[in-house]
Amino acid sequence: MRIIILFLFSCSLLFSKIYYAKQEPYEVREIAANISGLVIFSDETKLGEQLQDAPYALLDDELDKKELLSVEKKIILLEKSIKNNEEILENLAKSLTKKQKNYKRIEKLTIKSTLEKDREFHDLVASQNQYLSTEKELQSLEIQITDLKLRSEVLERSIKDKSFSAKGFVLYSLEVKKGEVVPVASKIAKIADISRGKLVIYLDAEDVDCAEKKTIYLDGVKSSYKLLHIIPIADGVNISKYMAQIITDAPKVFSKLIKVELRDE
Repeated sequence: MRIIILFLFSCSLLFSKIYYAKQEPYEVREIAANISGLVIFSDETKLGEQLQDAPYALLDDELDKKELLSVEKKIILLEKSIKNNEEILENLAKSLTKKQKNYKRIEKLTIKSTLEKDREFHDLVASQNQYLSTEKELQSLEIQITDLKLRSEVLERSIKDKSFSAKGFVLYSLEVKKGEVVPVASKIAKIADISRGKLVIYLDAEDVDCAEKKTIYLDGVKSSYKLLHIIPIADGVNISKYMAQIITDAPKVFSKLIKVELRDE
């Protein structure tokens, strides 16, 4: 009986493949600056903690905020000017319509002198020019508002890019200190999503086709996990190996080396 058991055990080993993987966070992000600036806040006390809405680092945005406030006030004033000019334009249109009718009425009257007709004509042209001038001013105001709204969006984006927060992520590392001036693309921090875990293994070529059907054992314990994201292109570092991922529940401790067995069951 003992010989049979040993034989069956040895046969089961023939149908399993063992890999090793480090238990990693589900996602790790390296955060870089989209804009240059002076670091005015860097909270190292948040290292290793799950972040909330509050920023863990800030770049100086004082001038951006002041300019944004100025731009918003200008937009309000220009919108009032547009409203006033629209009313003026409406009144000028009514006046112009009446003057056009009056001029057409007296244009052919023989009882009106040429001087009177010329006076009416010049008054009509002056009103037309005033209408066109007001219309042009209205268009100019609208262009200014469009430009200011774009500037407002740029400033809002700049202010947002100078504040670094990541609710739900853990602050893994913080690369800047208060008083430093950071250029564009400089590294600010590294954050991690530890709500789940991830194991990355590199399959042998013969395991790729049937890997998804395998039962996965972690450190000798059967799991319900499946292989995901099997890349059908050989890895550039691990020659003739094919990367695959296993998404797991969040472990208590990350970075532990896990034995991964792929068994036929």
